[in-house]
Amino acid sequence: MKNQAVVVMGVSGSGKTTVGSLLAQALGWEFFDADDFHPLANKEKMANGIPLTDEDRAGWLEALRELLLNQGDKQRPCVLACSALKQKYRETLAVNEKIRFVYLHGSYEQVETRLMRRKGHYMTVQLLQSQFEALEEPREAVIVDISHSPEEIVDIIRKGLEL
Repeated sequence: MKNQAVVVMGVSGSGKTTVGSLLAQALGWEFFDADDFHPLANKEKMANGIPLTDEDRAGWLEALRELLLNQGDKQRPCVLACSALKQKYRETLAVNEKIRFVYLHGSYEQVETRLMRRKGHYMTVQLLQSQFEALEEPREAVIVDISHSPEEIVDIIRKGLEL
């Protein structure tokens, strides 16, 4: 499918960046991490254990929407790693019918264990509860359990999206 983008979504620590970058590499597509688009104020807020509000996320989501529109206009398929926790966020990102979502699903305990091992990231384990509270599991997505290896997850995604 031309001009396609895959948004790899889920809570922090679910493996979005790892899986998204591996998927992009396997497909020969560009990879973007939504974390790189957060303004400094958002990163500081999260680093201090303060959950982001919808208002905090508005500009960030608009920047990601513009990215997906530009990639589509240039006919450059891409993979975007983005939490996209709420349905309205996914609607903002769904700039056309060729945007596909992949939800990396895991239990609170699985993700908490991963976050406790992670070093040097502004997202703290204290914010995990707020992410699970905000999460509206998608209806229109390929859903993959995070207990698989990243390579297995990429294979599952490719089969699920016929890529």
